[in-house]
Amino acid sequence: MRAHFGGSSRQSLQAARATLDAAVKGSTTQAASALCSELFFAGDVLAGSISVRRALTDPSRTESAKATLVSDLFSKTLGAAALAVVTNISSLRWSSSGDLVLVLEQLAIEAEASAANIANELDRVEEEFFTTSLAIGDSFELRKALITAGAIEAKSALVADLIGKSGSPSTAKLVTHLVNNLRGRSIESAFADYFFALAARRDRVIAHVRVVAEMTQAQRDRLVAALTKHVGQPVRVNIEIDPSVIGGVSIKFADEVVDGSISHRLAGAGRSLVGQKN
Repeated sequence: MRAHFGGSSRQSLQAARATLDAAVKGSTTQAASALCSELFFAGDVLAGSISVRRALTDPSRTESAKATLVSDLFSKTLGAAALAVVTNISSLRWSSSGDLVLVLEQLAIEAEASAANIANELDRVEEEFFTTSLAIGDSFELRKALITAGAIEAKSALVADLIGKSGSPSTAKLVTHLVNNLRGRSIESAFADYFFALAARRDRVIAHVRVVAEMTQAQRDRLVAALTKHVGQPVRVNIEIDPSVIGGVSIKFADEVVDGSISHRLAGAGRSLVGQKN
């Protein structure tokens, strides 16, 4: 989430997100949304049991022992994709047992963002989520009702009325989980955490493309098709005209950089020549 993970957790978060990438690659909207629900469920279970969290983050326990514990806890309630994600997370090193809950929440939100992206509704969900946060912040009575402990059904009904029948199911799902799982946060802080996770997933399906000259529509279409096939989800491209690339194309998306520009190849050749002289 927005929390700045330290030490082992920072690296483990990247590995956990890569596992989610694999889980949602080629997925359907329904499957990605189901993955979200199951990851939220797993996070809720771990949030309520510090002993289990400690067991799963204990560096003295083997990966096999942790995998067995995850299976005992979740094999009857999680699907294969969610079980694989939670098992992978348990095998990583975490600085704090509480980080598991934060990471599972982030991955769940990103899974629902992926569901929205597959349905070409990620922009809509982000806009509705923002509008809903403003509506709650501007109403003292609504905010008070939504931060009241318990009253899950009543708060869920309030969210449904607020978003309305025309709202995206993804928006309703995320806001409903948020108001019922504040976990000591202010509602404003919880919204900020969810916004962060939505933006993090958006970053993984937007490609920043640098080219020396404007691309034709056919070239753009071929590029989008190739990237979408590679990622396994719809990908959008932001194109920047940059004379420094000289020729070819440089693409950055998620944690990957594909640099086929002439300037990059020349730089590589220069480094090779320097190495040969040394």
